[in-house]
Amino acid sequence: MPTRSRAFIVWAVFEPLDDLLAEIRACRVCEESMPHTPRPVIRASSTARIAIVGQAPGTRVHASGKPFTDPSGDRLREWMQVDEATFYDESRIAIVPMGFCFPGLDAKGGDLPPRKECAPLWQEKVHAFMPQVGLTLLVGQYAQKFYLRSQAQKTLTDTVKSAAQYFPRYLPLPHPSWRNNAWLKKNPWFGEKILPMLRCRIAEMLSAP
Repeated sequence: MPTRSRAFIVWAVFEPLDDLLAEIRACRVCEESMPHTPRPVIRASSTARIAIVGQAPGTRVHASGKPFTDPSGDRLREWMQVDEATFYDESRIAIVPMGFCFPGLDAKGGDLPPRKECAPLWQEKVHAFMPQVGLTLLVGQYAQKFYLRSQAQKTLTDTVKSAAQYFPRYLPLPHPSWRNNAWLKKNPWFGEKILPMLRCRIAEMLSAP
């Protein structure tokens, strides 16, 4: 299981989270490779109990500047059984995607993968400021491979099936996109076994003093 770098934890003592978030939102590392002006989207707080690590913003989120303002967000909130007010309360739930900016579209009109530069540059720094996080939702294969490393299974399906192996610190999930409707129908065990585990842990973390 990956561990946080001691250097990042020490760095966090001297650098306020607000300064880091401002630095992230001003980031232009990938600007020359992007088809549009970068707009990093992130929500984080030192008091957050839950962190959601997804892929990267889509077109709607790029326009709104607010994560999961799309049907994927509706489904994710239903999975978690939380309302919008709770979901967007960054003092309780942080949203720190693998790529903070919309990466653009591929030839078929689907979203490109998160930019590779983003996660190694920022993920550990942000998480060093969130010592209260007791559950990190790893939404999609990019987050799962980054955080679980060698303990991730060969496929997303196998990783999600092995959720108990990473629980309660991490919980791997498929992406809640409509593109995964067929996967959800093919794998009913997700709704029968993984969602109850998710909802129980969410309720536990949100009710913690």
